Amino acid sequence: MSKPRTPIHLPPGGGRAYPMGRVASVFKADGAETRERYSISEWWLDPNTRGPGAHVHEEDDVFYVLEGTMSIFLGDRWVDAEKGAFVLVPGGLTHDFENRTDARAGVLNLSVPGDFEPQMEGIAGWFRARSDADADVTPVR
Repeated sequence: MSKPRTPIHLPPGGGRAYPMGRVASVFKADGAETRERYSISEWWLDPNTRGPGAHVHEEDDVFYVLEGTMSIFLGDRWVDAEKGAFVLVPGGLTHDFENRTDARAGVLNLSVPGDFEPQMEGIAGWFRARSDADADVTPVR
């Protein structure tokens, strides 16, 4: 039998923060904390801010909108997911997310299986190096 894991209790806003300019992420649990079964993090985008760009990976991505409206790309279409919305992106499907509104938006992200956080140094560096022009989303009116 495996060694028991330690419970985690974080206050609001708690976790390991990755500020990336107009994007911020806070990891709640990952890797050894979950026996690499999943990763859970918050992703916050300032108004009219692009996400990572269309990408694909084997892991499922689950998004639950915490605040605002997040536009999420699902293979061949965009959906506007409002606060309280749930979106499951099956592994292997091209996807993206961005905030096309004039208010901050945030999602809780579950990546399954997951040991996602070790990639954050490179991801954070990419977001920080991105110009404001490349980060801008033209507001949809």
